[in-house]
Amino acid sequence: QVQVVESGGGLVQAGGALNLSCVASGNIVSVDNMGWYRQTPGKQRDLVATITSGGYTNYVDSVKGRFTISRDNAKNTVYLQMDSLKPEDTAVYYCYCLLWGRGKYWGQGTQVTVHS
Repeated sequence: QVQVVESGGGLVQAGGALNLSCVASGNIVSVDNMGWYRQTPGKQRDLVATITSGGYTNYVDSVKGRFTISRDNAKNTVYLQMDSLKPEDTAVYYCYCLLWGRGKYWGQGTQVTVHS
């Protein structure tokens, strides 16, 4: 069994910053990609950023230059540093980890609210 748990969401003023964390634990041998998606009510879950085990990163255009994804492979943990937040960044942020040969595992989500 695998557990994925996010933390670090909250309420912040526009222009502020938040740092999300996500830990994968349980029956894990090797983690491939990890990353973050976000979702607002009535819309699909959209990619925010991903990072490979080797540290290669990918971002959606709307967050480039503002968000930074990183990971600690020894701790099966991925982070998302979010700076210069905008009201349109408001969403539930979901973390995932991709396990070799086993598929994606998702966290329960953490709410990020940015008010103007």
